[in-house]
Amino acid sequence: MAESNWYVVHTYSGYENKVKANIDKAIENRHLEDQILEVRVPLQDVVEFKNGSNKQVQKKMFPGYVLINMIMNDDTWYVVRNTRGVTGFVGPGSKPVPLTEAEMKPLGIRADAIEVDFGEGDTVAVTGGVWKDTVGVVQGMNHNKQIVTINVDLFGRETPVEISFAEVKKL
Repeated sequence: MAESNWYVVHTYSGYENKVKANIDKAIENRHLEDQILEVRVPLQDVVEFKNGSNKQVQKKMFPGYVLINMIMNDDTWYVVRNTRGVTGFVGPGSKPVPLTEAEMKPLGIRADAIEVDFGEGDTVAVTGGVWKDTVGVVQGMNHNKQIVTINVDLFGRETPVEISFAEVKKL
């Protein structure tokens, strides 16, 4: 099987989330889950001073760009390139250039796979992020995206939440 790489796609400014949603829908409709692994709009936390107080908000790191982890072939290139809102891949001419390890590191994107000691049905604790200190049972795992789906109690209901492997430990 070919190796997946991260590519940068240029979009109309302000259409980043719409492009991500459209590509995600195309992946599902065309059953390309094993070829287009992840679509990201990189965000960063920024403190803004508004109305006399500081607020922490998330801003796009690269307005007008979306990152895609995919195996480059004619099918995946066509799907991404012909998505509404996409103006093209970053690279010379029509040849996309994958990001290097050095370019991905500051973005917080890990190329190496994380080994986990838990599986479906195991009880885990969340060690970081929004759901820190939450305990849940693993419902599903996606090794390509390195995320685990657990059920958490939200407003008295069991709600599935996706969390990175790096933020979960087995109890």
